[in-house]
Amino acid sequence: MTELPQARRLLRQGEWTGVAAGRVQLGYDERFLRRKRLETVAGDGFLVDLPETTSLDEGDAFELADGRLIEVCAAEEEVVSITGPILRAAWHIGNRHTPCQIEPDRLVIRRDHVLEGMLRGLGLSLEPRTEPFRPEGGAYGHGRTMGHDHGPAHDHDHHHPHVHVHISRKADEDETPDADPA
Repeated sequence: MTELPQARRLLRQGEWTGVAAGRVQLGYDERFLRRKRLETVAGDGFLVDLPETTSLDEGDAFELADGRLIEVCAAEEEVVSITGPILRAAWHIGNRHTPCQIEPDRLVIRRDHVLEGMLRGLGLSLEPRTEPFRPEGGAYGHGRTMGHDHGPAHDHDHHHPHVHVHISRKADEDETPDADPA
């Protein structure tokens, strides 16, 4: 068995210059990793073992132990292009914590029949497409929208639980039910 080259470190877009020796194409979910065997477009394998799970962006590069750079590219995925009154659509998409690519004249989300139905109901035009998906990063800086970071001045362990409360009531014959408590 041949030992695969190992990625020594991750360089963010703008931290490296020159021509990459190879490219690795990863979908949105695949660009969130810590430890994995990856393969370049040319079929060359390498190992990634980052200190923590990391969100990769298109234009980042892995620096291999031998000094070669492997550029991260967004792979094509099944998405839907949204046009029309996109400000209203952006609010509804954001309210559902859905990753969204924001452009001047359109929004792009991954295919989701429930969201697509809601957006059509709001009068938006939707066009299914296959293209690279590059959603906006988190509100607190680099990374995913599924969590957040208040920055180094606010480092502490805490959780923001998402709580659902379901209230079930039985009305007795003598009792008039009150308005729904939710």
